[in-house]
Amino acid sequence: MTAPRPSKVAGIKPSFSPPPQTPRPDAADSEEAAATESGSTAGGAPGRERERRGRQRDRDRERHRERRNQERRSQEQLSDLTALHALTTELARTDTLDGALHEILRAGAALLGTHRGLIALEPTATTGTAPERTIGLGLAHADLGQIETVPRSSAAYARILDGTADLEDPSGGRPTAPPGAPGAAPSGAVPSGAAPSGGTRAADGTGEPSGTTAGTPDAPGTAPGTAPGTAPRAATGAASGIVCPDIATAEELDPRHREVAARIGYAASYAVPLSTADGTRLGAAVWLYDEPTEPSTRQRQQLARYLQQATEHTARLADLARARAELTALREELLPSTLPRVPGVRLAVRHRTGPRGGGDWYDALPLPDGALGLAVGGVTGGGPTAVAGMGRLRAALRAYAAMEGEDPVAVLSDLELLLRLTEPSCSATALFAYAEPGTRRVLIAGAGHCPPLIVGPERVEPVETTLSAPLGMLSCWEAPSATVTLRAGETLLCYSDGLLHRTGDPMDQAFTRLHGAAANAPREVRDDPDALAEHVLRTVLPGPLADQPDHPEDVVLLAARF
Repeated sequence: MTAPRPSKVAGIKPSFSPPPQTPRPDAADSEEAAATESGSTAGGAPGRERERRGRQRDRDRERHRERRNQERRSQEQLSDLTALHALTTELARTDTLDGALHEILRAGAALLGTHRGLIALEPTATTGTAPERTIGLGLAHADLGQIETVPRSSAAYARILDGTADLEDPSGGRPTAPPGAPGAAPSGAVPSGAAPSGGTRAADGTGEPSGTTAGTPDAPGTAPGTAPGTAPRAATGAASGIVCPDIATAEELDPRHREVAARIGYAASYAVPLSTADGTRLGAAVWLYDEPTEPSTRQRQQLARYLQQATEHTARLADLARARAELTALREELLPSTLPRVPGVRLAVRHRTGPRGGGDWYDALPLPDGALGLAVGGVTGGGPTAVAGMGRLRAALRAYAAMEGEDPVAVLSDLELLLRLTEPSCSATALFAYAEPGTRRVLIAGAGHCPPLIVGPERVEPVETTLSAPLGMLSCWEAPSATVTLRAGETLLCYSDGLLHRTGDPMDQAFTRLHGAAANAPREVRDDPDALAEHVLRTVLPGPLADQPDHPEDVVLLAARF
């Protein structure tokens, strides 16, 4: 049934509302769901907006942190590159092997935060036959001697030199080649599948490698990246090396090693091989720490980058030192190994030469009838060419002196003719003296050479020789000889012009200095030709001038006391 419907009357509104109809259950549920959805839509928009803004702030903060980290890394890289530039610039200024090695030790100590270290060179890095050399920083000779008493199986530098050091990646990767060697990982790179290592032990001591990774929290009171009592292990990643963070607790080390470390006062060490890009091994370097510790990964990377440049520079200087050593050996073989013993005469000599010199020579040879021939000369130029020319001229002069030594002018004339015919582009100075010890009579001829000096108890004066041109300068050389008779106890002092040139003064002032040095020599010095030669050398060339190894001027002093 339906509810009664009131009658409709025009203009009259019913006084009561019709009763509501009972809705269907499904319709009620639909209305309730729509209302709920409408309410959720109206009140959820601000929440989603807050969530979106929160996520945006998180992304902004993450980007800001990344930018700050990138800026910090850029600043660190710039600082590292600036430090490397300064250190390599200092290294480039070195021009000797020892100077470069000391600079490498100093730079490595600055990069690793220590102040002591040593470098052990391979024998082939210098002359090829010399024994192993050790150079120290902050270590006395006695300290180096004690370190060398450590068994080679325990000392890291010795294991690197002997090729027994285990520089393999402790995580099982490929062996870590020395920085710059073929197949080596780039500086700072980590072998595939390996985390950056905190180091590997054995710098000045060594043991079996045990891998530890950098980036993990360190236990209080332990070396970074290591556990207490960690044994020596091989460093991986940034630089292949052997690090021993706590020598006192490393039971794998030889007891002598721990004893030496305690006596000298170092507690940790870090050793690396010194190898060039082509794999040539120059030696090994070790830096020592006063306290148990080890270098960080960044420090190892810096050291590896520095050594890539330093080893190449050192290799060039080592090759140069080897060539100079061979040239010096050749030059010494071309000069008299000993001075002859001639009755009535005592001889002494001083000879100094540099890598760019080598053309000056001296000689003293016994002649027939008890006579003595004295010669001093020099070939123009320097280096191997001058050394070879010096050897040929000295040999020729000995031959001419043996045949006609009593006539010094004839000896030099024949030598000049030989020089013009066989070496037209070469010139030389020479002085030859024919001495008769029994009568103390000396005949002297010179070709462009400095006059000898007579030094005795009562006089110091030069021998007046005739001025003449050097050999090879004129089409026909000839000059008269000078004859002097020495008194008993007097010394004939022959010298090369390099003695005067090394002073840096004009020739007349340098000769005045030479004359004064001989005149002021004490009487006991004048009586000994060896002491007189040493006195004159040290007085005319004070300080380092007499022994300066890289000076271009050779020095010869030949003293004959009658």
